[in-house]
Amino acid sequence: MGRGRQTMRSDVIGETTLSVVVPMYNEEAVVAGLVARLRPVLDDLHVDYEVVAVDDGSRDATVTLLTAQARDWPQLRIVRLRRNSGHQAALTAGLHRARGRWVVSLDADLQDPPETIAEMLRLARAGAAVVYGVRADRSTDTFFKRHTARAYYRLMRRIVGAEVPAQAGDFRMVSREVVQTLRRLPERNPVYRLLIPALGFPSAEVRYVREARHAGQTKYPLPRMIALAWDSVANFSAAPLRLATWLGAGSFLACLALIAFGVVGHLRGVTIPGWTSLFVAVLLLGGVQLVCLGLLGEYVGRIYAAVQNRPTFHIGSDSADDPPAPSEPPAANGHPVAALRG
Repeated sequence: MGRGRQTMRSDVIGETTLSVVVPMYNEEAVVAGLVARLRPVLDDLHVDYEVVAVDDGSRDATVTLLTAQARDWPQLRIVRLRRNSGHQAALTAGLHRARGRWVVSLDADLQDPPETIAEMLRLARAGAAVVYGVRADRSTDTFFKRHTARAYYRLMRRIVGAEVPAQAGDFRMVSREVVQTLRRLPERNPVYRLLIPALGFPSAEVRYVREARHAGQTKYPLPRMIALAWDSVANFSAAPLRLATWLGAGSFLACLALIAFGVVGHLRGVTIPGWTSLFVAVLLLGGVQLVCLGLLGEYVGRIYAAVQNRPTFHIGSDSADDPPAPSEPPAANGHPVAALRG
């Protein structure tokens, strides 16, 4: 009997070593290939594991095929959402239901190779709380997707910070501590590829070559890519609101210049009666309105940040919480005896 059959599932968080969360939406074409490739990889790790397949309201035979696979694979759990909620929501559901000390998020299309999980686990055991899967080669993607992805990551690094790994999607391994931190954050529309780096946990990277989709069609068409980019900007920056502030200030300065132009024209007698007063009044009112709109945007941005209620810091450790180091026994000559520390 294989290793996968011998390992018993546990309902206690922490007793399972590894959880693999797989969001799925209309993926009937890849279920058999996913199981055939993922199961041997996990069995060869020789750890207690579970696979949490999150069905995101599929309308095809995805759940039926997963149920058939689960009869022969007891480590496979099926979490069903009542309706299609989106990739990030399905990933959130899987993170909340996972029990493992380490949790891997993996797409079902097999573009991210499951064989990389072994290296991720090695780095996690070495002390990395987050291990990112970084795409070293995206030649299997279309020209449009490669260049839009490059532009997206460049923009996100400017907004969130340089700690966002370039070309790192949702293929990653996180520790139980990271999962618990994510669960405490009041995020309604989380974008994990930005949110997790912003937490500042110690991290490592595993580089791999992105493969072609195993079967089926992509579940991230252009409209969803645009929605993800907008959620990324709106969740982590008040730049759209501040844009109104800068436009208002620039327009107000332009209005002042045009007012001066109109007054000069009036003094020179090159304008018709009444034109200067109307021109100045309209420009002054428009400039003031734009400045007030910009100021309103600044306060709305602060209200938005307060509603998000994200902590301003995350404590990594506190020496007061650590057990005191044992005192060194004195040697015969009064000097402490040197001790080897692992």
